[in-house]
Amino acid sequence: MSELKSLTLDALHRELGGKMVPFAGYDMPVQYPAGVMKEHQHTRTAAGLFDVSHMGQVILRGDSYEAAALALEALMPVNVADLTEGRQRYGFFTNEQGGILDDLMFANRGDHIFVVVNAACKDQDIALLQNGLPDGVAVEVIEDRALLALQGPEAEAVLATLNPVVADMKFMDVAILDLNGAECWISRSGYTGEDGYEISVPDYAADALARALLADERVLPIGLGARDSLRLEAGLCLYGNDIDAGTSPVEAALTWGIQKVRRTGGARAGGFPGADRILAELEGGADRVRVGLKPQTRAPMRDGVALYASDDASDDGGDQIGHVTSGGFGPTVGGPVAMGYVPTAHAANGTVLYGDVRGKRLAVEVVALPFVAATFKR
Repeated sequence: MSELKSLTLDALHRELGGKMVPFAGYDMPVQYPAGVMKEHQHTRTAAGLFDVSHMGQVILRGDSYEAAALALEALMPVNVADLTEGRQRYGFFTNEQGGILDDLMFANRGDHIFVVVNAACKDQDIALLQNGLPDGVAVEVIEDRALLALQGPEAEAVLATLNPVVADMKFMDVAILDLNGAECWISRSGYTGEDGYEISVPDYAADALARALLADERVLPIGLGARDSLRLEAGLCLYGNDIDAGTSPVEAALTWGIQKVRRTGGARAGGFPGADRILAELEGGADRVRVGLKPQTRAPMRDGVALYASDDASDDGGDQIGHVTSGGFGPTVGGPVAMGYVPTAHAANGTVLYGDVRGKRLAVEVVALPFVAATFKR
């Protein structure tokens, strides 16, 4: 096994009592002494500070923003060129089979594009950009900045104590602002369904900024455990679980991320990997789709649980029709929640299916996502 990488704030996490675990090649805090349940609930009611420095940060520069944007559009079915300066958008790289190689966030920062990619796919994504973009677009990998996320209903008030301008930002706005004496790259976004910010801060200033935020009684440090339960309640995909190279954006119910200009009949339709399959599924639908699942018992249904149309577990009880991709206890919901893939014919809200939990088929209902409504500042 390769040696785990350490976060810039590794010493702080240990000082705070963080329980460290391997994740995506890094030594990461999964929880702190407060525990996953308290961390989850605190983020929903106040503000939580997450260290997401394992994510990849990349800058793309061309002769102009438009030149870099049109080049990037050749790698994903998303409208990059028409994104307004100072705004961020969700996107995903696709392969020639129409599967998702990774999902990401990108921002128009005037003369360049700022991209944040998943940690587990970071090396693959950087190679994709380096090999897939023309010589006129430079790929600059940022390796001297940490990435923090401040999430929750009190996030604005807390961050505004360091710079009041952040209160003027709306969901998916980006800005370069001074925080605690350091130049920070800030977006009003996150991975919890709550209002909040993601903050790229120079490594040398990361510890001081984190401590300044944690000094506020409204802020608790939050680990990977609560990050996962928060994003699951928000109906957000985890790469490698809910989306992967064999899953199309249409199957994943991410069609909202493919703007009209890139679809059939649009001004820049197609021209991305897997366009034939993706455009066909946008028009005619996919055979299966990601749905929300609400187990009807207290038993959680975790990733890998097989789904059936019948509760008959005998030999002739029917073939497996789908599976759970993410699942666990939802602290805000007060019960188990899950997501998974089922045939389109079984995807209507209210459909009752059965998950095989330790040899017993337990009822689970197809429900609308998200489980907890988003509170973004529009």
